Amino acid sequence: MGKRKICVVTGSRAEYGLLYWLMREINSDQSLALKLIVSGSHLETNFGDTYKTIEDDGFKIDASIQLKLKDDSPLGVSRSLALAIKGFAEALETINPDIVVILGDRFEVLGAAEAAMIAGFPIAHIHGGEATEGAFDDSIRHAITKMAHLHFASTESYRDRIIQMGEAPDRVFVVGAPGLDNILNLDLMDIKSLSTSVGIDLDRDYFLVTYHPVTRSKKTSSCVARAMIDALKRFSKARILFTGVNADPGNAAINRVISHFANENPARVKLVPSLGQVRYLSALKYCLVVVGNSSSGIIEAPYLGIPTVNIGERQKGRVRAPSIIDCGETSEEIFQALSTALSKKHRNISKKTTGKYGVPGASKKIKDILRNINLENILMKKFFDIPLSI
Repeated sequence: MGKRKICVVTGSRAEYGLLYWLMREINSDQSLALKLIVSGSHLETNFGDTYKTIEDDGFKIDASIQLKLKDDSPLGVSRSLALAIKGFAEALETINPDIVVILGDRFEVLGAAEAAMIAGFPIAHIHGGEATEGAFDDSIRHAITKMAHLHFASTESYRDRIIQMGEAPDRVFVVGAPGLDNILNLDLMDIKSLSTSVGIDLDRDYFLVTYHPVTRSKKTSSCVARAMIDALKRFSKARILFTGVNADPGNAAINRVISHFANENPARVKLVPSLGQVRYLSALKYCLVVVGNSSSGIIEAPYLGIPTVNIGERQKGRVRAPSIIDCGETSEEIFQALSTALSKKHRNISKKTTGKYGVPGASKKIKDILRNINLENILMKKFFDIPLSI
């Protein structure tokens, strides 16, 4: 009997960082064969050509699917999704995997899920059951849940939600957040090496900022980005390290706003399109505060004891640690939240926070289940009804 082929799909730098240790686990298991499909922003120069990082890490890319992400309008994204479905369908037919592994809620992985579901390949979905009410990612994530056959939830409450959506309890596993495995396993940089690598002196107080489009907001994300920058300007002594914007609709306008701010303040502001996991987590480890609307401020930052200022509703609905301060989208609201986050009282709260997404070790748990799960009749799904209470 041959090795079980596990096909992992990745479409962005952030997602790859969460999948890295699972891919390593699969690669090192003699009974499994890792297959890898790369798509999305990995293949775009303006997002850092991050497929090169995957290759530098020693992974073989079995298929690359170009999506033409330069048009970030809703129509452009829909066209990219159509290309994703076509590309993933062709790649999966060639690879013929036993299981397709998909993480999260990006539109390109929705294309992968649709292609796998129609072709009859079992889907294993990571980070299902969560809520991000400010982005259309929410609907994508739940749609993938209904197409998937195995579910790897990060918390018990998210497992409950997956079951509430009609998924059989014996196919839903609580494993924690795979991103925490990076904190345990990666050899992080010291502050001097990090400063040299990103091209700005971080050997003093600095903020780590990641702001992505909010696809369901009434305000344009670029307007909120300007409000955020207005608030950041009031902390004139702090260095500011921005990470790149993701490929959601509206990313180009946000990127222009941030780039303009960085270009005007080269001595204390730096924008890096893609830090990668080692540099990002190193930057997270030493920063004063995480600012923006990235999931890393919800999951990884609390585990490291770093305060988070979470702007707007992009992450609304996710389980919260006490180190996280949610705020509105005006400059004054962001400024006040930052002032609170930097206070001695809140920093002490953050240092005592352990996070809400488990402990490192998710990748091995997922790999063991992928290796041992019985695939006979796995494509047959019955809706699991929860008795209604009147």
